[in-house]
Amino acid sequence: MKSIIMTAVTLQDVGLVVKRLQWHHHHAANAGLGELGLSLPQWDVLRYLHAQPDASLHALAVLTFQTDQSIGTLAGRMIGRGLIERVSAPGRAVRHRLTAEGERLRLEGAKVVGDVMQRSLGALTPDELATLHRLLLKADPGDPA
Repeated sequence: MKSIIMTAVTLQDVGLVVKRLQWHHHHAANAGLGELGLSLPQWDVLRYLHAQPDASLHALAVLTFQTDQSIGTLAGRMIGRGLIERVSAPGRAVRHRLTAEGERLRLEGAKVVGDVMQRSLGALTPDELATLHRLLLKADPGDPA
C-alpha cells in the first residue's frame, strides 16, 4: 500500500491559489465583456455607479482599485460613449450617474461575470461558498485607502 505524505499548506500556497483564481476570473470576464465593448474596469464603474449613484471620481477610484488619474481618463471615455454622465453637485463637486445605455450594459455585463463565477465558484456547495466568503473576509486586511 502506498503511503500518502501530507505536507502543510503554506501561506504562499494559499496566496497563489487565490491569485490564480482571481487571474482566471479577471481574464475570462474581460474576454466576455469585450464582446459587449466593455473592459472589466468599465463594468466595475457601471456596477458601482448603480450601487452608489452620484459617486465622485475619487470614490470610484477607491472602489475599482484605480488611481484618481486613471479613473478620470476612464470616466472621460465612458462619458464620450454615453455610458455615464456628469451631474452637478453642491460646491465644486462633480458626480456621475449611469445613462440608460450604461444600465443596459451593466445588466448584460452582470450576466457575463455571473457566468464566469458560476464556472468556478459554482462548483462549491452553498455551505462551502459561505465558508469561503467568511474566511476571505476574515483574511481581508481592510480598505487600502
